[in-house]
Amino acid sequence: MHPSVQFSTARRLARLPLALGLLLAVAALAAWSTPDAAAVEPASDWIDLVDAPNRMLFDAPSSNDGVPLVHALNYLNSWNAAGVPDADVDAVVSLYGATTFHGLDDAMWERYGLGEVMGESDLSGTPFTTNPWRTAPHFDGAALPPASIEALSGRGATFLLCNNALTYFAGKVAAARGLDADAVYADMQAHILPDVTLVPAMVVALDRAQQAGISYHRQ
Repeated sequence: MHPSVQFSTARRLARLPLALGLLLAVAALAAWSTPDAAAVEPASDWIDLVDAPNRMLFDAPSSNDGVPLVHALNYLNSWNAAGVPDADVDAVVSLYGATTFHGLDDAMWERYGLGEVMGESDLSGTPFTTNPWRTAPHFDGAALPPASIEALSGRGATFLLCNNALTYFAGKVAAARGLDADAVYADMQAHILPDVTLVPAMVVALDRAQQAGISYHRQ
């Protein structure tokens, strides 16, 4: 992307409410490209652990009321119902765009008011001050703990968080809160959930997953 275009886009986003700016920025992130995958991801890492006979990546740039997690849960449960154990099923969920902050712990949601930032509220309409996807995501008006990041990770699911997205959105939060962007990013990077793997660029991670033959499910 040409520097003048990047600056113009950032200036326009700065005039918008933060939650809307975050959503619009998903399109900008999707336009980023990396010519050499080896330059941003090592040859052997998370993808080597996704080696079950049945593998699917749930591409989730939008939270969509917890639907990506429900789909991952349904994937595991459906194979189980067919007699296939969790050990033979791998679910991968991408976190970027509007789901970026779901890869962070509760301290970050409280400290930076991320529920307000993302426009995500509990059943009473109060913005979340904890990460709802960590232990009890809400779906169809009710909490669904079996679909949480912790529960799915315990069954072998893999969660990937895009560093490009984290860097970008940490900067937007910093600007909105009058804080230093580098300090906010460092704080968030240090508070990534233990069950979440940080990858340099989600566009490359998605490319590698498809090259490895992992099925793709757009959320």
